[in-house]
Amino acid sequence: MTKYIIQRILVSIPVFFGITLLVYGLYALSPGDPVINIVGVEQFTRMTPEQIQQVRAQYGFDKPWTVRYVRWLGKALRGDLGYPLKGAKPVVLQLKERIPPTLLLMGTALLLALITGVPIGVIMALKQYSALDMVLTFLVFAQLSLPSFFVGLGCIYIFSLKLGIMPTYGMETIGEPFSLIDRIWHLIMPAAILGLASAGTWARYTRASMLDVMRSEYVTTARAKGLKERIVVVRHIFRNALLPIVTVVAADLPSLLGGAIITEQIFQWPGIGMLTVKRTSERDYPVLMGITVLSAVMILLSNLLADIAYAAVDPRIRYD
Repeated sequence: MTKYIIQRILVSIPVFFGITLLVYGLYALSPGDPVINIVGVEQFTRMTPEQIQQVRAQYGFDKPWTVRYVRWLGKALRGDLGYPLKGAKPVVLQLKERIPPTLLLMGTALLLALITGVPIGVIMALKQYSALDMVLTFLVFAQLSLPSFFVGLGCIYIFSLKLGIMPTYGMETIGEPFSLIDRIWHLIMPAAILGLASAGTWARYTRASMLDVMRSEYVTTARAKGLKERIVVVRHIFRNALLPIVTVVAADLPSLLGGAIITEQIFQWPGIGMLTVKRTSERDYPVLMGITVLSAVMILLSNLLADIAYAAVDPRIRYD
């Protein structure tokens, strides 16, 4: 297993560099003059060509983008992601402040998706074509059909504005001392919306995987031996159905970050998602590259964790 993990990490290194190179190139070649983002439109219109060129040289925009990428990569490998185009706080510190709120939101959403999506999928499979299966299928497809921003705005309107029982935005009540209950109260709606968005997908895959395993000969044999149905379901059906579920969950982990961008913006949750929206509107490339590095690492780690989980779920899988 150790040898396999090392091999996967070595394979991930060129993939990581490829991702950063591609994204940096897209940012560098996108239309518009970066000087406008630095000085503002009003100031830019009053500047002479010489002054504009001076600003470009100051920030290194007078060099080819490939040269700028090599310089950025050299600093990034040392833990220096540079400074934003506006502001004096380093990119690393900005990400450091925003990562904990996003991890709290994503972790809670992931837990909620697991404890709701997978059990619902199991029930749908065991009660195939029953009234319960039909109702749950309808609810799952309804959830999958509704955009998260629509659900988020609807929840704010109903539970915050009309009923007044839930906070509308932020991580805590302004002007109040920190309280765990208050933090949980602010976390409920954004985590529920983000988690249920994945729960519907996981429920459908769990149902399909369970039904596929239930038709296997070894399940029929286990039942013929007189094993209790609970043992057949847990040991033979669910355990063998876990592999496709693990794949879907691992592949869906990075999408939680994408969903957090919308959810955090709606609920003004001060995490990576809000920072992404803000810096994208300002075309702040250094900060966006830092977010790209973070996202790439998450994707590569989720794939590695999925492969490790395979061996834990199915003892037949061995990595030599």
